[in-house]
Amino acid sequence: MGTLQPLTTLDAYQSHTQTLPPYTLHVLYFHAPWAAPCARMSEILTALASTYPAYTSEDRSISFTTIDAEDLPDIAEDHSVSAVPFIVLQRNNRTLETISGGDAAKVREAVERHYNSGQNGELENGALKSSYPPAQSVTRPDPLQQPVAPAPPSGGTTTAPAAAAAAAAAAAAATKSNDENANATGNHLAKNLSAYAPSSSDPPTAPAFSSTNGTANDPPSAQQEEDLQTRLSQLVKAAPVMLFLKGTPSAPQCGFSRQLVSILRENSVKYGFFNILADEEVRQGLKEFAEWPTYPQLWLDGELAGGLDIVKEEMGRDPGWLGGYSVDQGQRNMGGPSGAGEQRSQAV
Repeated sequence: MGTLQPLTTLDAYQSHTQTLPPYTLHVLYFHAPWAAPCARMSEILTALASTYPAYTSEDRSISFTTIDAEDLPDIAEDHSVSAVPFIVLQRNNRTLETISGGDAAKVREAVERHYNSGQNGELENGALKSSYPPAQSVTRPDPLQQPVAPAPPSGGTTTAPAAAAAAAAAAAAATKSNDENANATGNHLAKNLSAYAPSSSDPPTAPAFSSTNGTANDPPSAQQEEDLQTRLSQLVKAAPVMLFLKGTPSAPQCGFSRQLVSILRENSVKYGFFNILADEEVRQGLKEFAEWPTYPQLWLDGELAGGLDIVKEEMGRDPGWLGGYSVDQGQRNMGGPSGAGEQRSQAV
């Protein structure tokens, strides 16, 4: 029976994923030891894995693995893990589905569905292809365009040339009659709408929606990029200390954000914060703006200080590193209730 295999290092993760056959369903589970829902989900996935074949050299149809999102944040970031528990279903390095939260029934159904689709399909160029024959297209005849073959005269048969001429004449007569009927109704298709269904060859009835008045696939314009850069430069300066984190200080959505909030509170630092999970544009844009690919990010006086590791390193080297931003140093703090130790950015 299958097991839930922990991947504790980046090398272990890369080694495992790179050796997976293209037909293997990979169930990748991100957890955090401090999150209570993860304890229950770990039990559920362990039990679920036991109902499937063990991942061996003889049978590699499905693999269950688990990663501590705090220990391997780069992998979690690559899979857009914003909260735990978080499950990613992949095949051939392609994400089939993601599930956030502790819905056991949803996880069980998704694993079963994607596993069965792999068992009932075959691979073509590394991707699953259904084993069923392709759908056959059917051309429906227009009932208004049905020529009626003339009956042969009694007492004999019609020669081929004569039959062809008669059929052509009948078709022409039918066409003329149909045109007259269409003109009478004012709409030739009015009688056939009951059988109509739009197809992929039909023109779209409306352009793809975009909040930027372009199509959904249009790249950002130069003006939009400039506006985003301006917004980011204002955000990082919205308070002397700005924390960009996953979630909020009262409800962090990752362990790294939780630890950095604790450090600021322990040192009585008043700070503004921005929940990057609430704004995808800021979440992606700030990575390039700061040239720093992960969160949380701590900014001091408009300059990037770093992430959790950098802050811990600086505090270890100089315990008073954040002393100038403490509520005890009122001249260095602006806005926000003095007892809260936090202020929300108003430049959002």
